[in-house]
Amino acid sequence: MKTVLTTGLALLGLSGAAWAQGPVSGTITDARTGAPLPGATILLDGAASGATDTAGGFSLTAVPAGTHELRLTFVGYETLVQTLQGQAGAQRLNAGLQPGGVLTGDALVTAQRASDRTATAYTNLGKQDLAKRNFGQDLPYLLDQTPSVVVNSDAGAGVGYTDIRIRGISNTGINMTINGIPLNDAESHGSFLVNLPDLASSISSLQIQRGVGTSQNGGAAFGASLNISTLDNRREAYGETSNSYGSFNTWKNTVQFGTGLLGQHFTVDGRLSRISTDGYMNRASSDLKSYYLAAGYQAKNTLVKFITFSGREKTYQAWNGVPEPAISGDQKLLQQFIDNGELSPADAERVRQEGRRYSYYTYDNQTDNYQQNHYQLHLSQGLGSDWNLGAALHLTRGFGYYESFRTGRKLANYNLPDVVLGDTTIKRTDLVDRKWLDNYFYGGTFALNYQPKGNDKLQATLGGAWNRFLNDHYGEVIWARYASTGNIRHRYYFNDAAKTDYNAYARATWQVLPQLGVYGDVQVRHINYNLDGLEDGQVDVGTHVSYTFFNPKAGATFALAEGQQLYASFAVGQREPVRSDFTDRLAGDQRAQAERLNDFEGGYRLTQPNSSLLGPNTALRLEANYFYMNYRNQLVSIGQLNDVGTPLRTNVARSYRRGLELTGFLSANDKISLSSTLTLSQNRILDYREATTDSTFVLRTSTISYSPSVISAHTLEGQPLKGLRAALLYKTVSRQYLDNSASYNSRIKPYQVLDFRLRYTIRPVFIKEIELGLLVNNVLNRRYAANGYTYGYPGADGQQQTFNWYYPQATRNFLLSIGAKL
Repeated sequence: MKTVLTTGLALLGLSGAAWAQGPVSGTITDARTGAPLPGATILLDGAASGATDTAGGFSLTAVPAGTHELRLTFVGYETLVQTLQGQAGAQRLNAGLQPGGVLTGDALVTAQRASDRTATAYTNLGKQDLAKRNFGQDLPYLLDQTPSVVVNSDAGAGVGYTDIRIRGISNTGINMTINGIPLNDAESHGSFLVNLPDLASSISSLQIQRGVGTSQNGGAAFGASLNISTLDNRREAYGETSNSYGSFNTWKNTVQFGTGLLGQHFTVDGRLSRISTDGYMNRASSDLKSYYLAAGYQAKNTLVKFITFSGREKTYQAWNGVPEPAISGDQKLLQQFIDNGELSPADAERVRQEGRRYSYYTYDNQTDNYQQNHYQLHLSQGLGSDWNLGAALHLTRGFGYYESFRTGRKLANYNLPDVVLGDTTIKRTDLVDRKWLDNYFYGGTFALNYQPKGNDKLQATLGGAWNRFLNDHYGEVIWARYASTGNIRHRYYFNDAAKTDYNAYARATWQVLPQLGVYGDVQVRHINYNLDGLEDGQVDVGTHVSYTFFNPKAGATFALAEGQQLYASFAVGQREPVRSDFTDRLAGDQRAQAERLNDFEGGYRLTQPNSSLLGPNTALRLEANYFYMNYRNQLVSIGQLNDVGTPLRTNVARSYRRGLELTGFLSANDKISLSSTLTLSQNRILDYREATTDSTFVLRTSTISYSPSVISAHTLEGQPLKGLRAALLYKTVSRQYLDNSASYNSRIKPYQVLDFRLRYTIRPVFIKEIELGLLVNNVLNRRYAANGYTYGYPGADGQQQTFNWYYPQATRNFLLSIGAKL
């Protein structure tokens, strides 16, 4: 295919003195639409020299005099190879890449990704975007500046158990895939990224779709989908290391290597990582280890890659949070916690001593211990000039336990008889138990892609997957003060789950007219879920359900002018309940029902790699997206947790989320840039059934829990000196309610957080690159909480008493980093 190349300043034929060298910068875009291509790889003389940022921009600090080969590559696009002449002055390159052309290992990934033709809201992040954010915090914190995102951390500092919400939806409603393979747990629907520490260091590109988005493998997207690719092919050998140290004794050590292309056919890439921290909260430490290894073979029309990655975590439990008086210092409220048995006098004394960093647990091994091993075998095969096939087999092996010290537990609940000592009968005991998970997830996926050569008006994909999940849940007593008839590792409950999930989808985009494009997508998904056995407390959790969902999607785009687009789409998403919706139902609740979402999206995009409005060397991008997500039987959090920190949920018949997402990006001369996003939304339950003090009920419209009406994020980044980039990152989140009553007494207060980041890169003669970094979180030292839960019941006087627990986030803290590239 023909590649479109335009240059802002003379790129070819310029010569300078033999000793001269100068910078080269520019923007890489889609040749058809002008949309930026973040994450495109820049190679100078065969060596990887960076990647484009969110706006498709790149910068080479110094290109020596002489003739060089500049290679620009991006997944799903033709590679551009161009001769570049080094010179003393600055040069600018704006390149438009054409889709198709080369076979890549990302056939499965691109089959599920949104584009300007799929008429939905999405954000692309490349390797460079993630790298400049990555000081060792979990992946959600690296996405904190993207639209409609709210993040939180149990331990308070972004390492360990973290969570992400998009448009008010927790990660149980966010579909996550790695290389097209589902990551969400098949039972809980959660994506526990603590099991894959430092995954960000192996990500080559990432796309966040908001709303239902395109058809995905795995669970349905009810707030967003997160499509991750690690299928980067680097042609040259490399070695890299990055290391961080900071507050709360936080360490991150990462080593990466790659052989480059061996014998024109083979590549091997690897990574080892370790992250550890004491945590901001007391007794909230994490010890995380992971590896990544990929071996690939590529020929003209074939690419085969085997990937294995694994994570092992040991995390001191912090999922109980802290009681409200630990934050407010309200002694009267603290006494209420004592009087109602929520805290013992000893606990209350620790609240007074530890304040907002209080930890409920004191047992020295109150830890979560889990390992997750992933194995993927990918095939990309060209089938003539118009077709290619992406297919994969996968296996995920997970196993681990969390250990707890428990006081005064009934022996009967542990399937043990009472202990009789003479005339004394002992019915309760202190003990240490372990709750185990032991699971396998395996299956296959495929995507058959069609794009006629020389004709980009029509693109089509036929895809699908079959997946099977097997999970054993069981508990063991490893110590008891009174062991009764039990032996060490006495098993006191066991249940096993089996889930089969398969789907097929077909999708096509058609450019009907030069200005008008249409999009259609339809998916059929079937689920069988069977759960048998006893849960903790000897409760029978037998569940046998099956679902078949039909999920159509359609949209249209209209080009107003070059770089300007209107779009609108409608999509249906349906999803089965999660395990806890079946096993932890509240008294009087019916069995959990499947959810349905009708999602309307519409908006306007403006993309100008060289803005005619603001002058040369200025990039401008604006987007306004309106969404209306209309739910039937949405499962919403009631504000309470079960004994492993999972939010309890209930169906509400009618609810909606609607709002406006505004995003903008402006950069000038690659020296300074400003990106901003603002979300304004309403999140409502219709006919919410609320109890009154006289035990009657009223129906009213209420706000959905954990759904702020205003979210904003702003990043101002500049390059005051050569090689030095400084950034201010500002985040605001409005009030959130802990339950669905919209009670002022059960809320998370609004908060604003300012972070500061420095990255300084030098290129000495003895090594390719050294980078120094500094991240200061919460510069203004705000005391805020980003998550919490609540419960209540009538007190002795008959009045409702409410007990709130929160997850305080760290006050001002820092992370320092040093990295090197060989």
